[in-house]
Amino acid sequence: MTAAIFMERLHRLEQLYVDNPVYFLTFCTTNRKPILANDSVYGAFVTFCGEAMTRNIFVGRYILMPEHVHLFVKLPAPSQNLSAWVKSMKNYLSKNLRQRNISAPHWQKGFFDHVLRSDESYSDKWLYMVENSVRGSLAKEWADWPYQGEIYPLRF
Repeated sequence: MTAAIFMERLHRLEQLYVDNPVYFLTFCTTNRKPILANDSVYGAFVTFCGEAMTRNIFVGRYILMPEHVHLFVKLPAPSQNLSAWVKSMKNYLSKNLRQRNISAPHWQKGFFDHVLRSDESYSDKWLYMVENSVRGSLAKEWADWPYQGEIYPLRF
């Protein structure tokens, strides 16, 4: 690859990424244990995400599946580290799981993140997320799955 083509791509990246992007995140339980889709974990998740707004961290749409979580989040840049925030969420939810006598480890290491680039990709990812409950035979219609919602409406 020539230097000119390389520099052209770098300039294009400046147009794709904004100062505080919306992330699409996925993280999973250890060995895909089905320990998340219940009222207790759901309540802890909603509480954690609601309290995050006091630190200018905004969780948009989300869904808790039995063994993984999908969500959209917008963090202030550069003050908040995405990895640290996900680790904090996992720790918070693990506390709830331990209180229910579900032994650790609870989480796979790491997580998947994707920076969204447009409203269209937000909609596409949302449809993928909510159809999980139907594909997994957990609900007949995605709207019937109780462990999903939106904490804060994210805008681009």
